[in-house]
Amino acid sequence: MGGRSKLSERRPLLPRVPVSDPAPRYPHARRFRAVVSTVLAVVLVFILAQLFLVPGPTYLPQSVATTFAEWVFGYEWSSENRTPLEELENVMLSTPDEEHAKAWTQYYTSGPHLAGKNLSQALYTKDRFEEFGIPAEIVTYEIYTNYPLSHRLALLKVCEDGSSGASVSDNDLELLFEASLTEPALEEDPTSGLDNRIPTFHGYSANGNVTSEYIWANYGTHRDYDDLLRKDVNITGKVVLCRYGKIFRGLKVKRAQELGAIGVLIYSDPGDDGDMTELNGHEAYPKGPARNRYSVQRGSVQFLSFAPGDPTTPGRPSLPGAPRDDPQRYIPSIPSLPISYDDALPLLKALNGQGLNASDLGGNWGTGGLYHEGVKYNVGPAPGIVVNMVNEVEYDIVPQWDVIARIEGYIKDETVLVGNHRDAWVAGGAGDPNSGSSALLEMARTFGKMLASGWKPARTIILASWDGEEYGLLGSTEWVEDNAHYLKKNALAYINVDMAARSHVLKTSANPLLNDVLHGATSKVPDPDSVAKGENKSIHDVWDKRIATIGSGSDYTAFQDFMGIPSLDMSFGGQDKNGPVYHYHSNYDSFHWMEKFGDPGFHYHTAMAKIWGLITLNLAENIIVPFNATAYAHALNSYLARIVSLLENGDQPGDEDPPHPMKFSHNHGHDHGHDHDHKKHLHHRLKHLNQTIQGLIHKATHFDKHAAYIRTELHRSDLPKWKKLLLILKARRVNQQYKNLDRAFLFHEGLDGRELFKHVVFAPGLWTGYSGDTFPGLVESVQDRNWTNAIRWSRIIEGSVHRAIAVLH
Repeated sequence: MGGRSKLSERRPLLPRVPVSDPAPRYPHARRFRAVVSTVLAVVLVFILAQLFLVPGPTYLPQSVATTFAEWVFGYEWSSENRTPLEELENVMLSTPDEEHAKAWTQYYTSGPHLAGKNLSQALYTKDRFEEFGIPAEIVTYEIYTNYPLSHRLALLKVCEDGSSGASVSDNDLELLFEASLTEPALEEDPTSGLDNRIPTFHGYSANGNVTSEYIWANYGTHRDYDDLLRKDVNITGKVVLCRYGKIFRGLKVKRAQELGAIGVLIYSDPGDDGDMTELNGHEAYPKGPARNRYSVQRGSVQFLSFAPGDPTTPGRPSLPGAPRDDPQRYIPSIPSLPISYDDALPLLKALNGQGLNASDLGGNWGTGGLYHEGVKYNVGPAPGIVVNMVNEVEYDIVPQWDVIARIEGYIKDETVLVGNHRDAWVAGGAGDPNSGSSALLEMARTFGKMLASGWKPARTIILASWDGEEYGLLGSTEWVEDNAHYLKKNALAYINVDMAARSHVLKTSANPLLNDVLHGATSKVPDPDSVAKGENKSIHDVWDKRIATIGSGSDYTAFQDFMGIPSLDMSFGGQDKNGPVYHYHSNYDSFHWMEKFGDPGFHYHTAMAKIWGLITLNLAENIIVPFNATAYAHALNSYLARIVSLLENGDQPGDEDPPHPMKFSHNHGHDHGHDHDHKKHLHHRLKHLNQTIQGLIHKATHFDKHAAYIRTELHRSDLPKWKKLLLILKARRVNQQYKNLDRAFLFHEGLDGRELFKHVVFAPGLWTGYSGDTFPGLVESVQDRNWTNAIRWSRIIEGSVHRAIAVLH
């Protein structure tokens, strides 16, 4: 797989907007246009009369009448001879099956498919879409990426007559330990031993060969580094060793780089595996469900919360020949390596008794899982002990391939988009992403069955198989930037599935507009575990009903945060205390692991295909788009209440929240002069913003009731044609208002310091990357104690709320 492609003929599936003819320059032209307009008006009145007012047979052929009504009003979409939504849902509930899900997964996980090296899988996916009767194309972008060449990690002792720190020479060093930096092949797991399996490395990591003392920095969060600085731990010139978790890995490297570190090592600590550990009596993979001690989490270290997509073309598509920027603002300038906890053990033990202990730092510093292996979790550094780390990668501009399929609907300017990425860091990728790829094909196969029976959706459906997600959401971001005009005009919602099934616990994040459709779909799909027990429970029955704030880390980011397209992300990927450890971005995320531990029987793959398909059908087929504006407005109220609580009560943020403690209450008596005045003004502004949001709640409540009334009336069988026409026109307007509601919260200048993120409500946390922040501009200003900017952002947000109210008028 791989290599350059000539598949650069582009996007016949996305209609071009025609260029308007210039205005007529002469009076006779204006008279001609007036005559034509009059004739067309007479014809329009005649057709309307024939369709809706004149009893008895029409003078128009039925095909002409139907085509005209479809084009102007979408009338055919709501007519009685269309397949009812309930019947379509039954097809979606009965068609996806485990046999097909298993077959798709087995194909995708049979060999390496690193971004830019999976053309054969792109062609396979396109062929499957077309086999199902769905037109598809491959869209090519030229992406800046890196690939691994070589690496090394050694623990060294400085000889007594040698120097310490970063200035030691090879002659001064004694080798204590040489890390393997590999995941051993397992006899039980065929793809773990492929000759062309992908080495352990970090996407967008910097080249480097450094030798220095090192320190342990817990999770490497902003707060962890602050804890070290408060204890006068020197980070400058050191290599940082930290564990995965809490935040996106690239931000661990970014903060270390800012503080003067010269390299970063990141390992997976079994203390983050819950109860499913060898210490608790569970055997490690491949014998059991616990973590294999040699597993390594690859991944990108791009600064994802600052700018996803190709770092050389921020804000514009990476088309062939596109101008390129210096990428260093968005990717590291120091080397980093991912390592297993087996390779981390000698490094951690060498710090025992040196420097601060985890117990001196509180919080979650002492939650490591390697105490029984002799690790005491000291920060270090250890005098006379250094590491040599080498990271050699090759950067290049390479083609990457998105596969875009399109099911044309009656309504041309309301489009539902669904997507999953296809690339993986490893040969397998059974959970991430190919459980989602399997579900995508099963949903598409079901749509194909409907198309074969004569179905045509009310709204257009676009299905996307993205490339390059793992490096930094490359394929989806470049496609969004490339098709921004089309999406702004037409996109209704984007539904993302990254990992369809790695556990049996549903995990979701969503724009609140989509809460209802998510609840509705999950209530119709049986829970496989319950079925196996003979219980009649749905996914909704066993789900904890938690819908997280949408953040980043997958392909919905550009849709939601750049374009204001309401997005939803879901997976069976929640924490299951009795479930197996998931070997994230490891070579052991394989078909064998999935078949034996992850989803034996592939029941949850199939369940996700059904949920995904039901959501898509409901968005595409309902006469009124099933959005909930009231839920959105109430969510805004809760987001603001949290900020007010932080200001007034001095609440501490959680471990994954931004780093600065928020003790800003007026009652603390620490504020003087202008600072106090600005904070008082901010409180006043937030009260005013709250009143405006209350106005949106009132307006949204009435709007949703109005939409529900139209929906109910249009389902009446005794409705006269003329009244149905009027209601369809009202439904058309309501749907356009729903479509544009989230767009009201876009701010064209973007967030401070990260201009690509345009949404004033939703963005990834600045120093978390994965988890979502709400009112990010305001929150970040408060964290920085920049009251003037906080007041500015309160006004920007209030302006957006006013625009949202105007949209619903």
